[in-house]
Amino acid sequence: MESKLFAPVRLGALSPKNRVVMAPLTRCRADNPEAAPTALMARYYAQRAGAGLIISEGTIVSPQARGYPYTPGIWSDAQVAGWRLVTDAVHQAGGLIACQIWHCGRLSLPDFHCGELPVAPSAINPDWRMFSGEGLKPTVTPRALSREEIAGIVADFRRAARNAVAAGFDGIEIHSSNGYLFHQFFSRCSNTRTDEYGGSRENRGRFLFEVLDAVGRELPFDRVGIRLNPMMNGMHGMTVDEDTAPMFESLIHRANDYRLAYVHLTEPFMPNQLEGAVGALAEVARHFRPLCQAPLLINGGFDQARAEAWLAENWCDAVAFGKLFIANPDLPERFRRGAPLNPPESGHVLSGRREGLRGLSGLGGGDLKRSAESYLSVYLCRYRPAGPVPRRSCNLTARPLRTAQRRRNPPEGGGWQSSLKDFKRAALTSSNMHSAKDRIFACTDMM
Repeated sequence: MESKLFAPVRLGALSPKNRVVMAPLTRCRADNPEAAPTALMARYYAQRAGAGLIISEGTIVSPQARGYPYTPGIWSDAQVAGWRLVTDAVHQAGGLIACQIWHCGRLSLPDFHCGELPVAPSAINPDWRMFSGEGLKPTVTPRALSREEIAGIVADFRRAARNAVAAGFDGIEIHSSNGYLFHQFFSRCSNTRTDEYGGSRENRGRFLFEVLDAVGRELPFDRVGIRLNPMMNGMHGMTVDEDTAPMFESLIHRANDYRLAYVHLTEPFMPNQLEGAVGALAEVARHFRPLCQAPLLINGGFDQARAEAWLAENWCDAVAFGKLFIANPDLPERFRRGAPLNPPESGHVLSGRREGLRGLSGLGGGDLKRSAESYLSVYLCRYRPAGPVPRRSCNLTARPLRTAQRRRNPPEGGGWQSSLKDFKRAALTSSNMHSAKDRIFACTDMM
């Protein structure tokens, strides 16, 4: 009997061919003044069209929404045209793709906003470190949003939904997790407002449902998903407390009224993530499954065996995989055949400009040297050439990448002591390909 992992599933109006979902993964490849997707991005997604559903990288709804360099947007005609390249490529390869729409809120830097403060529900610093064009920088105390500004962001999400339809996406996912703007409204540690957007659980969820109402005017709710990470704790300025589980229960109960395509939940996946947290849930899906009437997607460090076990127990309807998809574009087929997996290297960003970027060797074997070369041509947004960001852009659009000597050294050691050419030569002459790659991955960070 074939595993449930490879069985079709219904997610609202979407009919994925299997239950292996590609999780949203920040790539930082929109390295152009328009912050528009590129042909390289189209190839990257098309290579992974074997997934039942691809959820795109986080896609910012406005310049104000930016929290990382070189993330793509979806507010302009140029961006819609770029995304059309991606969706056409995925559809031609037989896949489905949803656009994850995103506002980072306080998880941002003045660098991205012409020196202005990031925005948030309340003026509370998350005390985190964010990627800039010049390495990691500490966050600042954000500016609290006015009611009028919140209404403007709701309109931004509606425009993003409309543009996602125009770009050919099969649906959208609202990124309401991981400590970003929606999550900041949900949590008492980041929302101390005394108006209709703060205080009670209903008020702290108001922004999400205003956005849902707005995007529902652009596409049916059965093509809309939401992503939630209830147990994020000690990361991105988020704290789990005794109110957290009841707050997310209230969100799920109200979301049931919308008959969404799916709810996408994240399981705790970091060591000691919930240590000392009052009211923490060790297994998120098991807790929320009885409460959630929409199909349930789950992610958070799953391998094939664990995914199959959770599907067999009916704790979820599909499982989203992240890092495994980076190293294995043909992940569903590898699972189906029981083929070996290329190991995901912890702490790396495969943000490459060179074509290919297939990862490691394909199922048919392949040339390890070519595979290593693909890894070695990584495009590291974190270590750009030094220099001020021009005020006319203020959103860290592209500057040409030169050799490794032109990059700043990583702020926490590791350092680039040789040119990219030297790294490539070391890898291609090494009998241990992993050791050569490890020298590179030591200098990078997962976003």
